[in-house]
Amino acid sequence: MSTKNPDILKPLIDEIETNIVNRDRRKAKISQSDVAWQLDHALKVINRVSDTLIASNPEAYSSNFNAGRVFTLTGGYIPRGVAKSPDVVRPPEIILTEDLKAQVQEARKNIAKMKDLSNSANFTHFAFGQMDKAQTIRFLEVHTKHHLKIVRDILK
Repeated sequence: MSTKNPDILKPLIDEIETNIVNRDRRKAKISQSDVAWQLDHALKVINRVSDTLIASNPEAYSSNFNAGRVFTLTGGYIPRGVAKSPDVVRPPEIILTEDLKAQVQEARKNIAKMKDLSNSANFTHFAFGQMDKAQTIRFLEVHTKHHLKIVRDILK
């Protein structure tokens, strides 16, 4: 189901970076948010989740079952408009291009840092519960693909 190699996120970060030029595009029938919002949110999730994973105590990890997590990570699908983002990963009112670019660089650094983490490094998601390194990387992959699909749909 999942991979322990955070390099799976690199092409997604590249796609985010490529789409910064489309930051102001929007299509109301797809999303109330513009491309910049989608990119900023995806980057904030990658970076805040990575920070938590990197700082985690592997000894504090405890395997647990969560049906929603299994469904989402196995299926690789997040339905649109179902969950509300926590405030910590919600974009600001004004999203600066420079901030998007800085977050892309931070994401690349975080991906590199994740490589050497213990398999028991962990992150606790508000709906999916505690996840180990592999589950967390898979979550980041599925979540980022979800928002990039919205971006692609806006740009169609």
